[in-house]
Amino acid sequence: MAKTRKSKRGKKASSSASSASPRPASQVLDERISSLSAPQPIERLASLRVLAPLAILGFLSSRLAHADHWLGRSGFGVPSLGYTRRGRQPLYVPRLPNGLAWAIAAAIAVSGLALSVGAFTRVVAPLFFVGLAFVSLADRLASFTVNKLGTMIALGLALTPCGARYSIDAWRAQRRAPDKERPTHVTWGNVRFFQALLISLYFTSGIVKARGDWLDNGYVLWTHLHDSYQTSVSHFLANLLPARFWTAAQVATLVFEIGAPLLFGLRRTRSAALLYGLALHVMIGLCFGPVVYFALLMMALLLSGFAPLSWLSLLLRPFERPAAKEKAKAAADDKPAEAS
Repeated sequence: MAKTRKSKRGKKASSSASSASPRPASQVLDERISSLSAPQPIERLASLRVLAPLAILGFLSSRLAHADHWLGRSGFGVPSLGYTRRGRQPLYVPRLPNGLAWAIAAAIAVSGLALSVGAFTRVVAPLFFVGLAFVSLADRLASFTVNKLGTMIALGLALTPCGARYSIDAWRAQRRAPDKERPTHVTWGNVRFFQALLISLYFTSGIVKARGDWLDNGYVLWTHLHDSYQTSVSHFLANLLPARFWTAAQVATLVFEIGAPLLFGLRRTRSAALLYGLALHVMIGLCFGPVVYFALLMMALLLSGFAPLSWLSLLLRPFERPAAKEKAKAAADDKPAEAS
């Protein structure tokens, strides 16, 4: 009996030792690569479809309200300067008739709102992209980060099945085919593109800051609080908090942006990176008034790309209610039939 027990213990020890042995690096690498190309929850794509157009339209609202001066002949337009070697005016877009300018503004507003709620997504998403691209080229002097980033996001949404679920299109499809299951995942590229876009924005921004004055001068961020973008919040915080606080915040932001590929790539640090990123853009929106819509657009990318699915489910819950009501109604209609 003693030998038998000893042999069993030996087997258990050997099995535990074998299970605790480290896996080969090639196996770990293969698992990580396969996880990158695995199907992604459709909630991430749908939440970006809901949030991003609203932030873009919020930025353009002040321009859309004056389309005749923005795009039409009632406002100032840069004259045609011809082609130059430096390409300072690579494309000249003439001023439009005021009626056409108002029509383009209306098309951008309607297509953006329709994309947000997921109505006729395959039509309005390309229309929204074309409209954003046109106004970005037509008025280069008023084209900022939201114009360019928003145009790329609209293009990405136009190339994805962002209206397959949590949308008016999904409601209509379910009414036509109640028994058909709705998709829960999309192919990896539909989500990874936007995640990689966000991380690359952070990383390149950090590199540019490091090559500038952010490493040589510890008060760059503090001086930004006193420029033309100053708000009442930034004025209050600049007088309340010591200058060293802004130096620490400057260092933390630089580390966050340069380390974004690692911070968002590792599961252990992803939640902390998400919370810091959200706090960062909340502060940007509060302290630098004109860039509030840029902060909202970046927060839309952050939430849709890396927030827990439970958060996104709460955001998308209103788009599920009609489907749930129809399902409950169908179940109630089936009960009398079964009883009879």
